[in-house]
Amino acid sequence: MLYLDHAATTPVRREALDAMLPHLTTEFGNPSSHHSVGERAAAALTDARAAVGRVLGMRQSDVVFTSGGTEANNLAIKGIAIAAQLRRDASHVITTAIEHESILESVDYLRRVHGFRVTELPVDEHGRVDPADLAANLDEDTALVTLGYANNEIGTIQDVSALAALARARRVPIHIDAVQAAGWLDLSATELGVDAISVAGHKVGAPPGTGALAVRGRVPLEPLLHGGGQERGRRSGTESVAGAVALATALTLADAEREQSAARVCAIRDAFIARVLAEVPSARLTGHPHHRLPGSASFTFAGTSGEAVLLELERRGVVSSSGSACAAGSDEPSHVLVAVGIAPAVAQTSVRFTLSTHLRDALDEVADAVAASVASVGGHVA
Repeated sequence: MLYLDHAATTPVRREALDAMLPHLTTEFGNPSSHHSVGERAAAALTDARAAVGRVLGMRQSDVVFTSGGTEANNLAIKGIAIAAQLRRDASHVITTAIEHESILESVDYLRRVHGFRVTELPVDEHGRVDPADLAANLDEDTALVTLGYANNEIGTIQDVSALAALARARRVPIHIDAVQAAGWLDLSATELGVDAISVAGHKVGAPPGTGALAVRGRVPLEPLLHGGGQERGRRSGTESVAGAVALATALTLADAEREQSAARVCAIRDAFIARVLAEVPSARLTGHPHHRLPGSASFTFAGTSGEAVLLELERRGVVSSSGSACAAGSDEPSHVLVAVGIAPAVAQTSVRFTLSTHLRDALDEVADAVAASVASVGGHVA
């Protein structure tokens, strides 16, 4: 079985397991406890925080450990926006039409419960935001700009540096969801010019239930969880030292390997895309042809059912997906594909292949399996 759904989750790295094991067994202390066992746990947590901060281009004190990318996005969006509303009565949030549900639902919460005005920027047919659209919508009332660094369904990479420069010129905080970008792209908030950045451990080889938000100390952040004041008061609750150590280990390794991995996987991905497009005339590549994640290849196959193609692929030993795992089971067409101008009926034929950073072999047999699967469910092939 060949697993090509790494955008949904990745296997846990051996190094991450080895790093976290002591903190599940012998070094089990509570980092808030004032004794030697607790102090060792606190030291491990500090080291993990510093390691994550190095990858994200933030200070150690800027890093908040979370239960994953969804919580990190919720904390960034609600925390920064509500703090801005309380401090300077700002009540406008800007996002885009193609974001992950954790961004769109958080923004909708601000609209419904706190009266925020929401602007969803349009995207072009490849899923890219025009910086001019952002510039036209920034105003004195804008509390936050929030968007994905790279899209989880179509792999399109945004020009974050250009968008961040516009927000920074208006003194508006900008948050990016870098969950899919981790392990593939430079995550340095300093280089990108952003104020907050979210990552999830299970996309880079740490266990599910691990993640982090890094937010600059000068940006006010209202906590979502209240209690013991852990994480400098920004996220109360006893920290998972084992989870933090695993995240720091996996993220550090992924970042160290990413340049070589990206170049190698890009070549494999491009050959795979070219072969699928050549063998299946009904295939249409979704997302940007060049500004896309190295491990992302996504298509629609007009005249088929995406779910039927997926079942045929799995029967042939290939595991992939129809889009976001967070929307699995929904009968609605992908909001991402509809936003880039794909007809709803065609959007429901989508299939997404997301590759491992460790992939080394060509995907010729997978391309053949795609052609056979599409043909078997009534799609047109060469």
